[in-house]
Amino acid sequence: MPKKIIIKAGPVQGRAYLNETGIAQAIWDALPITGRANTWGDEIYFSIPVVKENENPKETVQMGDLGYWPSGHAFCIFFGPTPMSSGDEIRPASPVTIIGRLEEGPEEFGKVSSGSDIRIEKEGE
Repeated sequence: MPKKIIIKAGPVQGRAYLNETGIAQAIWDALPITGRANTWGDEIYFSIPVVKENENPKETVQMGDLGYWPSGHAFCIFFGPTPMSSGDEIRPASPVTIIGRLEEGPEEFGKVSSGSDIRIEKEGE
């Protein structure tokens, strides 16, 4: 059964799902999670209370991917190039585990400012 989540960040709200990785399950078990958004290029990230090692780490991701960055124990939302990107690729600061994906409108997260409140919760809660 898909693990549907709602991400509320500043003025933006998006629906997403978590995949079947162990990290995604640990995040699901920890929900709801709140924090303050950090931005890095077209990426939002914030520390979460989940400490795990990478599973099948990726050096590049796709627009709309959700990732877990073990170096910062962070949940990441990718919606475009980062300062490490070359050309059209989306490259995190270091490899991440893909933990899920936004259902639509990843570019909307460009409206979120660093320091904005962010909350991830299970859909329907």
